[in-house]
Amino acid sequence: MNIYTKTGDKGTTALFGGKRVTKDNAQIEAYGTVDELNSFLGMLIAQTDKLEVNTYLKGIQAVLFDIGSHLASDGTADKYLPELNSVLVTEMEQEMDNLTASLPKLTSFILPGGNERIASAHICRTICRRAERRVISLSATSKVDAIIIIYLNRLSDYLFTLARHLALEDGIDEVKWNPK
Repeated sequence: MNIYTKTGDKGTTALFGGKRVTKDNAQIEAYGTVDELNSFLGMLIAQTDKLEVNTYLKGIQAVLFDIGSHLASDGTADKYLPELNSVLVTEMEQEMDNLTASLPKLTSFILPGGNERIASAHICRTICRRAERRVISLSATSKVDAIIIIYLNRLSDYLFTLARHLALEDGIDEVKWNPK
């Protein structure tokens, strides 16, 4: 089977279920941004050698694929979609709590950066925020499982916490924002 189908050459693509939409459709924007986040998470994983963090991030990647399948559905094949539930959010909150326990108290905004992997975590965080905005926009006109928005919101918090954790682990001082 060829990877190219030529079916999108006129600016349309098929949703999961077969319905064709334009490639700038809100659904495509939403799951495309989730896919972009997933790719950047792959880069962060490549920059991080800590097994527990990488294992957790790979689990997030799998959940993002599940979320993408929900966002890509035209509603006719929902019985084939993987289950999404609030346990995913609870587990992420526990992971954040574990990471936060060793972090210094947050007293100001933190500027992104420090080294490549810290910066990558911040890039993932901002792409996640954009994905959340795209999904919220989509939810104004289409049915979106609320757990997707909650998960993306919590994931951006996790990625911020992870960036702080990586800075601590690497012995890099966080750069605090000082308004002029």
